[in-house]
Amino acid sequence: MTELNRKVFTLGELEEGRSKSSYDDGEAVFAVKKGGQVFIYRNQCPHLGSPLDWLEDQFLDSDGELIQCASHGALFTIDGGRCVAGPCLGQALSPVEFVERDEAIFIAA
Repeated sequence: MTELNRKVFTLGELEEGRSKSSYDDGEAVFAVKKGGQVFIYRNQCPHLGSPLDWLEDQFLDSDGELIQCASHGALFTIDGGRCVAGPCLGQALSPVEFVERDEAIFIAA
């Protein structure tokens, strides 16, 4: 089992219906909190390999219902990262394993 010891977010940083990025010392990831659940993905489009964010912490479409790629507008579900529109249809974002511990979220270093 991989040791999940890299703190990327505190629970207080993750607001309902919002996204948050982390670029600290390692893999670029982002989190979305939706329906009280946290979802974390690598910040990489499966089509181009480029970062997904428009601006810092901006990963969601205007309705806040889907993750949107800044490069070509592909849309992904929040609760599974599946591409539902755009050139990467049928592909998915790469989920990141995490744990919630001591009011924070940790991933593998």
